[in-house]
Amino acid sequence: MTKHHWQTIGLGTLAGFRSMTAPALLSSNLLTYHPKALAGSPLRYLQKPWVAHGLKLLAAGEMVGDKLPQTPDRIEPAGLLGRAAAGALVGATLFKISHDKTLNGAVLGTLAAVAGTYLSFFLRKQATLESGLPGGLVGGLEDLLTLGSGLALTKGTHVGEPEPRRWAL
Repeated sequence: MTKHHWQTIGLGTLAGFRSMTAPALLSSNLLTYHPKALAGSPLRYLQKPWVAHGLKLLAAGEMVGDKLPQTPDRIEPAGLLGRAAAGALVGATLFKISHDKTLNGAVLGTLAAVAGTYLSFFLRKQATLESGLPGGLVGGLEDLLTLGSGLALTKGTHVGEPEPRRWAL
């Protein structure tokens, strides 16, 4: 597996934890380090400053909204669909930059996000149950884990760095 496969799996999984965090971090990274990587692509909007900042606001709002008692479980159909879409977006973007098939990236990102959604749902339930801590506090720790992992995955210039074009023989 190549670098962009692993990046897609990692950021796709994080999209399952917090749907807006992975796209926000990827968009910010592309804007800062690779502003022309998606030129001419339908995905080029991710490199616009207003999109990067908007995604960060949505990510922050999601972290707050997650703690509210009326927020539905992430495995409910609407939440699961949003997380799958975020994973697909991240995967398609990383594969496009690496001159690979965007559909393959979208599928891999979607699968990673769905797996991450169920994993994070059951881990949070178990952590809340076993620790006796309030769900909001466990959710805050989950936010820190997601943000820290996402920053580690997107640190510096290598995430979204275009890989050399592969030539077919």
